[in-house]
Parts: sequence; structure tokens; C-alpha cells
Amino acid sequence: MDLFFESLPSTSQSSPENGHEDSQMTEDTDHDSSRGTSLSVSMTEIQEQHTSSSIDDVSRRVQELVEKINDSRTSDQRVMDSFQEKLVEKVKEICQQMKEHMYTVYEENSNEMQVKLQELTEVLENCTKLNNELLEANQALASLREGLAISQTSDP
Repeated sequence: MDLFFESLPSTSQSSPENGHEDSQMTEDTDHDSSRGTSLSVSMTEIQEQHTSSSIDDVSRRVQELVEKINDSRTSDQRVMDSFQEKLVEKVKEICQQMKEHMYTVYEENSNEMQVKLQELTEVLENCTKLNNELLEANQALASLREGLAISQTSDP
């Protein structure tokens, strides 16, 4: 609005000379065109600021997403580490249980083998006694046979 009133000649002043009026009009026109240029530069600056603001906003959002992804990865790593620790602990526990069970089975087998070995020892002792008795009986029979053979040869 100021531009419109500045370009109009004032009624309270005397009219300027022709040369002065032309130079005033040129100045006003230059002033108007510089304002237009200034206005278009301002609009460009506003658009650039808006674009820059949009870029900054997108950049900030991307940075936030990257941080969220990194936080998620860190969390995932903690979960995996915890899982691994629990798994290793569970495997150790199961191995220990298996060892204990294995030793229990060994002990049961050892006890059974001890009983069987004791029975075998008793059977072998009985076999030895029977063998000795058979040898004695064989010797007795051999002595009887000799005695009979001698008595038969001496009796005619």
C-alpha cells in the first residue's frame, strides 16, 4: 500500500519540473522493481528455508530411526547373550545330571557284577571240591582194582 501512495504526486506541493518528475518516476519505478525483486528474493529465501527445514526434519527423523534400529540391535544382542548364557548353563546342568546318572549306573553294574563274581567264585570252589573228590574216588577205585587184580592172581 505504501507503494501506491508514494508514487502519487502530493496535492499540497507544487508540481515538479518535468526533468525532476521523470527522475522521481524513475526512482519510484526502480524502488518498485527493487521491492519486487526484494519480495521475490524473500519468497525464494522462505522457500529455501522451508526446504531446508524439511530437509532438516527428514534428516532428524532418519537419525531417530537409525538410533532406534541401533537400540533394537543392542537389545537383540543382550537377549542373545542372555539366551546363550542360559543355554550354556542348562547344557552344563544336563551334562552334570548325565554324569551322575552314569556313575549311578556304573555303581549298580558294579554291585551286580560283584554279586555275579561272588556266585562264580562259589561255583568254582564247589567245582574244585568235586574235582578233588572225584580224584580221590578215582584213586580209591584204582587201589581197589589193583587189590582185586592181585588177589585174583594169587588165588589159583
